Amino acid sequence: MFRIRKKQQAAPYDKTGKVPIIRSSICTGEQVAGFKDRTTGRFQELMLIRDDRDLQEFMQRYQVEAGEIEREW
Repeated sequence: MFRIRKKQQAAPYDKTGKVPIIRSSICTGEQVAGFKDRTTGRFQELMLIRDDRDLQEFMQRYQVEAGEIEREW
């Protein structure tokens, strides 16, 4: 009846063309993780960050170091 979902392994991101970013809302505090293209400035949302576990999952899934992530308001 219930199936266990397999965690999808994401490919590592293009480090030369994209920057990992966490966008935070000033009003609600909502945080979204994704990648921003350096040339166009286009942001691709990938995950909603609710707590530290979600942030750790994002970093593990996309092979991102904590020092690489930028914050945007």
